Parts: sequence; structure tokens; C-alpha cells
Amino acid sequence: MLPITGYSDRFSVRPGETIAFKIDCRDAREFSARLVRVRCGDPNPAGPGIRETDLSAVFSGRFPGRRQEVRLGSYVRVGDAEALQSLGSFTLDALIRPTTPAKPGQGILARLSADGSAGYALLLDGSAGITIRLGTDAGPVSLATGTPLRGRTWYRAWASYDAATGELTVGQRALAGETKGATSVRTGKVPGRPRMGAGQNLFLAAMGGDPVGGHYNGKLEGPRILDRALGADALGLGELPGHARAIADWDFSVDIPGLRAIDRGPYRLHGALVNLPTRGMTGASWTGDETNWRHAPEQYGAIHFHDDDIHDCGWETDFAFTVPENLPSGVYAMRIATPNAEDMIPFFVPPPRGKRTAEVCVVIPTFTYQIYGNHARGNTTDVYRERVREWNARPWTADEHREYGLSTYNYHTDGSGIAHASALRPMITFRSAFLSIPELPGSGLRHFSADTHLFDWLEEKGFSFDVITDHDLHREGVKAIADYPVVLTCTHPEYHTDESFDALRDYTHVGGRLMYLGGNGFYWRIALHRDTPGAAEIRRGEIGIRAWAAEPGEYFNAFDGRYGGLWRRIGKPPNLVTGIGFSAQGLFESGHYRRKPGSRDPRAAWIFEGVEDEVLGDFGLCGMGAAGYELDRADPRLGTPDNAIVLASSEGLPASYVAVPEDLLSHVQTWNGETVEQLKRGDMVFFTRPGGGAVFSVGSITFCGSLSHNGYENNISRIVENVLRRFLRPEPFAESA
Repeated sequence: MLPITGYSDRFSVRPGETIAFKIDCRDAREFSARLVRVRCGDPNPAGPGIRETDLSAVFSGRFPGRRQEVRLGSYVRVGDAEALQSLGSFTLDALIRPTTPAKPGQGILARLSADGSAGYALLLDGSAGITIRLGTDAGPVSLATGTPLRGRTWYRAWASYDAATGELTVGQRALAGETKGATSVRTGKVPGRPRMGAGQNLFLAAMGGDPVGGHYNGKLEGPRILDRALGADALGLGELPGHARAIADWDFSVDIPGLRAIDRGPYRLHGALVNLPTRGMTGASWTGDETNWRHAPEQYGAIHFHDDDIHDCGWETDFAFTVPENLPSGVYAMRIATPNAEDMIPFFVPPPRGKRTAEVCVVIPTFTYQIYGNHARGNTTDVYRERVREWNARPWTADEHREYGLSTYNYHTDGSGIAHASALRPMITFRSAFLSIPELPGSGLRHFSADTHLFDWLEEKGFSFDVITDHDLHREGVKAIADYPVVLTCTHPEYHTDESFDALRDYTHVGGRLMYLGGNGFYWRIALHRDTPGAAEIRRGEIGIRAWAAEPGEYFNAFDGRYGGLWRRIGKPPNLVTGIGFSAQGLFESGHYRRKPGSRDPRAAWIFEGVEDEVLGDFGLCGMGAAGYELDRADPRLGTPDNAIVLASSEGLPASYVAVPEDLLSHVQTWNGETVEQLKRGDMVFFTRPGGGAVFSVGSITFCGSLSHNGYENNISRIVENVLRRFLRPEPFAESA
């Protein structure tokens, strides 16, 4: 664990509202906290450096330090009930598809005391296979099939106890794969009578305890408790004899977006889902005829549990900050420190609701920050540590601190892709001076710290600006930004919900003027959970540059039931918003732009006033150039407007660049007929909308890293300033040459 860290209960807080901070302090008895306004978060000595305004006069304090723990791992908790305490003969039964079958001690259905003296547990116990543990008056009893299970194969697992004979049975049968039908059963006598105990919760996909342990990795479907002992003939294929009755019968296909495991049994022993396991998962009966769980929920009765799932750390609040009515909209952070360590927790202050306090609005990509939160890149090397030492950068990475849960760009411990992103936990990557890619020349910044290049430029040039977050757009729609003459994006607004996507698309159709100052924007569709804050979901569907690929039949979000892949796959490519869309990606090494004939079109020539250069942005803090890492191109077939003017295109890209896979039909044929080499480009474009709206897009993630070059006097800075000043003038643009 870090010596001091924390998180807030929200990204966005308006004047008069309160934001709560939850702190884990491990190396001191107290810590300090003070408010700062963030201007630049790049520690590179070749740039402006870390620039903040100390606002201790607005908020500061000292607070008692305490430890607060992170409890990873998902499961279902069911409260104790008389029906669970008074079992005579019984059967525990479930369908499972384990993903780490060699791991011992994975609870499937457990209500067992800590010492094993009371209760029962059906578990997957590594090489011992399916195991039953039973507390009796003669001591704990354990019986295992002795047959290891294959990974990613469906099984029926069961155990039964016959009170009349004292016979205990445990069994497993493969329902699919090479070993389909293979059955392993063991039977033994119980020396004494079972002790069922009282006051114990029942756990699905964990063994229980405090803290809860014995987490199960894999899919679980249809766990149930029956009122008599049933054998292999009755259960092996899932048939339930008419004379048997369910004490509890949890059906995970009911209310898939919800946070409860619904029990169809007579006692309605509904369970609470903890740490957001993945729902909407194909079950043992999935036929492949339907890929949308809403159309055949009975085939999606599985939940995928992971021993490293995380949603809400659930930490107690250590201090809170009520934003003063006169605090300007902007980018802020709480800096927390002990004598030996420090951390920062950024947050954003929009203006009072329904009131703008500037003409410029910057949309903060908080969805993208959240989705990438705690991205472990595997590059915490000696090179990284030396750069941190030289620049006094952030020393901690998710590579070495996985205890806070990783990002949706990583894998769970069982090898499955992480589909959920939580904001209610420390996010190591969401900090100033955090280096994402230090192994190549330049600052190596991404996301929040890279976006501060834009904040710094705006302040340097004297532009007052408000901020609105993606989360605000999701809640409030286009009305959150409709009154602003100009809206700017940051470097990488990749992830959006339907609500935030539509808000930015609609903004330019009602006269707004959008400056898209990044690359690979509006690429993936995500969902927020309907019932709980801080949770976002991504399903990495059938195509696209992906960190992992969702399994067949699992492309639809559990949170909202919508298809969870690329916006392009549902007929809403980024070009509809920005005029350009993702086209190429390479290592964090950049090229530059070269002006196109369109830069001299009378409709757009004003963009280049004071710029004589043909080559643009052959400099910069990120990738050493303005055109790089992820690049977007104009394409009429994808929705680029007919009146769009291509002002400049990238060139000089290193050999690491590749075209995005959604454009490739084969190794020689592309979707739009251009060559693969032609697709490896970024385009700078300008176009107008009816009613006075306009869009200026640069199509490069590294673009803003060039703004401060040469004391902010350079062709990239001049172009952005020309566009922003013209966009702020209300008169209409020329419609034709």
C-alpha cells in the first residue's frame, strides 16, 4: 500500500456543493491537506514545469491519519435465515465454469464458520476438485472428488447429505468440452451429526470470513440448496425430480443490470452483489442463436466472479470541502502530505448550475480518466525510476501497486479482460507528474497530466474558461454546454455514454463551436451503472484496437443492455461529431503536419494568419511532435461533412505506426479503398454547420504537447489561438470560396 493516498466521492462539484475525501495514511499519525488550482502537471524540465496556485487560504487543515483497507474480490452475500440453519438432508448444487481451476479454496456456495466447526461449503479446491466441507459435532469433515477440473469448461458441481444414513456425497460432471459427460463422485460417512450454526451469512463465489476470502474465479450459474439428498442420476444433467424442493434457488438471469442475486425459492433469500462481478454472461445453456442477453435472458444466467474485482473501497470520509460560491470554475486538487510522503486528488469545479462564467468551456474527459484508471503498462523499469528521480515525478505505478485494482486495459488474475472501472478508489494514474510512457523521448504523459498542457496554454494566453466533465454531460445533456460560444476537448476524449456523445454532437448543430484538440476521440461506447455511483462498463466487442476481446455472445453491456463496442459499429462514428475518426496508432513517437491546399482556401485561410511555415508542429513535449500516437482522419464514408476542409495532414511518422483493424478487410484491401499506408495519417480539418456552428479538429493525441514550445510562440500555438479567437466572434463564417 502507498504511504498516503486517497480518493474523492465524485469528480465534479459545483459551488455550494460538498466533496468528501477518503484517505489511507500509513506512515504518520496525522496528515495535512490543502487546496491547489492545477495549471500544468508536466514535470519535464524542458517544459513549463509543475505549475499550481496554492489556495491554502481557501482550504487547509490537519487531520488524524488512519489505515483504510482495500478488499478486492467479488461475491454474493446472503443474510442468515432460519431456513439455512435447519437443514436436515440437503443438496448443494451449481453450474460452474472455472477460470483458475488449480487455485485451492475457492468457495462456490458457503456458509461455514471460521474454524469449520459449523455450517457447510461447496468449493473448488484445486487439484482435489469439487469438495464439500461440513461442520459436525464430531469435528469438521471434508470430502473431495479428487479429480481436477479443466479451465473454461462448464461443470455441474454438487454435494449432498442424507440425514437418515449419514452419507455424504460430492460430485462433478463435465457438461461441455473434450471431457463432456465425464463424472467423478465420492461418498463417505459423516461421524456425527451436522452442526448448522446460526448468525452466519451465506456466500456465493467466496468462502466468507472477515475479511471475506476464498474468492472463486469464473462463471457461476444457478446455485441452489435442495431439501433432500440427490445423487448423480438426479443432478448430473441438471434435472430436478418432482419430489425435490428448493430451499434457495438463485437465478442470475433475473434483473441482470441490478445489484441483487434473486432467489426464486420459497424464502426469497436474495443476495447482495459485492464489488460488481460481471453480469450478462453466457451460461451453460447458451446456444449462440442470440448474442443480446435482453432477447434470451435464460441463456445468460451466469455471473463471472473475479478475486480482484473492485467497485467501492467503502472508506470512511476523513474531511470534506464545501466549494465557496466565489471559487472560479476550474481544475483543482487536494494535496495531502505527511513528513515523508505526499499525494494529490484532482477534482473539477463547474460553474453554478445553469450559469456560465466564461465564454470558453473545456470538457474534461473524466470517463476516459476512469476507464484508464490504474493502467498497469509493465514499464516500471530502471529507465522509469531514473526519469522519476531526475524530474521529481510520481514514483508509484499500477505495475507495483495492484492492490487498488487495475484498469480496463488490463486483465484479471484469471486472464479475462477487466470490464468495469471504478472511480471510488485511489487512481495512481490520475495525478499530475505521472509518467505513462517514459521509455521514449519526451514527457511521456497521457490523460490528466497531458491535458494540463491545454489548461496551461489557456491561462498563459489569458483565456478564461469554465470546465464541465463527461459525467456532467451524461447527467445534463447538451444543456450543460449549450450557452457556451466555444467548447474545447482535451487530448483524448475516447470514452462516452450515449448521453455525452449526443450532447457534443448536438452542440454544434445548435450553433456551438467545437475545438477537438486530441485524437482517438469518441471511439468506445460505455455505460454507467443505474443504481450505484462510480461504476462504468466497457465491452470490447468485435473489432477495434483493443486491450482484450470480449468472448462471443458477451458484447452487450450488463449495465444498460446496449451494444458495448465501437460507436462506429452502431452507425455513429466519431466523424459525425468531429469530422474525423481514428485511423492509425504507433508508439509514443510523433511526426508533424504539412499544410494542404485547403489551408489557403478563403474559407479557412484566417486559421493560418501569422503562420508562414509549411511544416507544422515538428516539436513538442509529447512524442517530440504535434502529430502522433493516435491519429484521426477525414473520411466522407464515415460522416465527414462534404464542406469539411482538410487543412493539414501528418507526415514523418515512424515505422511503428499501423492502421486500425476496423479499416482492414484483408491483408491487401481496406474498407474505404485507400492503401494501408494512406490510412496511416492524421488530418487537421475545419467545417461549419448551419446556424453558425463550426468544428476545428486536429486528430492527434500529442498535439497539445506542442503548445508551450518556444515560450508559447510557435505555429501550433498560433493556429489554436487564431481558431479560438475567431470562434469567439459571433459573426457567421464564409460558406463558400
